[in-house]
Amino acid sequence: MKLIAGLGNPGHEYEGTRHNLGFTVLGILAERARISLSSSKFSGESGQGTIGGSKVLLLRPQTFMNLSGQSVGPAAHFYKIAPDDLIVIHDELDLPVGRIQLRKGGGTGGHNGLKSIVQCLGTSDFLRVRIGTGKPQGPNARERVTGFVLGRFSAEDQAVMDKVAQTAADAVEAIVADGLQKAMNRFNQR
Repeated sequence: MKLIAGLGNPGHEYEGTRHNLGFTVLGILAERARISLSSSKFSGESGQGTIGGSKVLLLRPQTFMNLSGQSVGPAAHFYKIAPDDLIVIHDELDLPVGRIQLRKGGGTGGHNGLKSIVQCLGTSDFLRVRIGTGKPQGPNARERVTGFVLGRFSAEDQAVMDKVAQTAADAVEAIVADGLQKAMNRFNQR
């Protein structure tokens, strides 16, 4: 079984924010695969089904971003998910708006959701679907990161991100069906 976790924050006030891109892509995957996220296990909304011929558990943590590991960790432990079978979908400040990058492992880049998952699992060797949001520019940019990730895209960027979310879902499906290397060759060059 593969565990696919889309990161974000619960609640209507966070819908459509940069930090909730993982939730958005997970919702697309659930809709495509007709998987209901109606189970309330592992401090999240989850559902099981099949993607690309593989059994999957889709998980949308409801712990708030900074505590994502408290949802992902117990699910991974319960189902004995190996790091290569865990796919985490998240927003990424260090990539330009709309760029998708697939990778295995690496640092957390200051992303608190990833930090929490690494802390709970004891490894950073899981697979990641990183979706670029860009980052704040200008003076005091570092101090403005929280407001930026909890903010919404401009109308122009939102039109791009609607397409990118679909492409990110395609990338997850490709990882599940064909493996990370083939998916990276296909999606990391865009």
